[in-house]
Amino acid sequence: MMAIYGPLQLILSVIFFIMVVHIIMSWLINFQILNLRQPIVAQIWEGLNRLLEPMYQPIRRILPDTRPLDLAPLVVFIIVISLRDFILPTIFFG
Repeated sequence: MMAIYGPLQLILSVIFFIMVVHIIMSWLINFQILNLRQPIVAQIWEGLNRLLEPMYQPIRRILPDTRPLDLAPLVVFIIVISLRDFILPTIFFG
């Protein structure tokens, strides 16, 4: 069972870390601390969006439209935390 649990835990931890970086970076961009006209900031931002957008799109289709506030990252973040910290340990070590 550890052969399955370990890689799943690692994948969810990497997704968690990428999402934390994306969330913090979005705050810094919105508060104009980071500028998307800087090439390295724009490249990192684009890369993070390309990684996370496939997870956000299905959630955006389900959630109601709250135009200025995007709740999809919050929902995906809660799902990843739930899977990593509660559901997987219960399934594998139950």
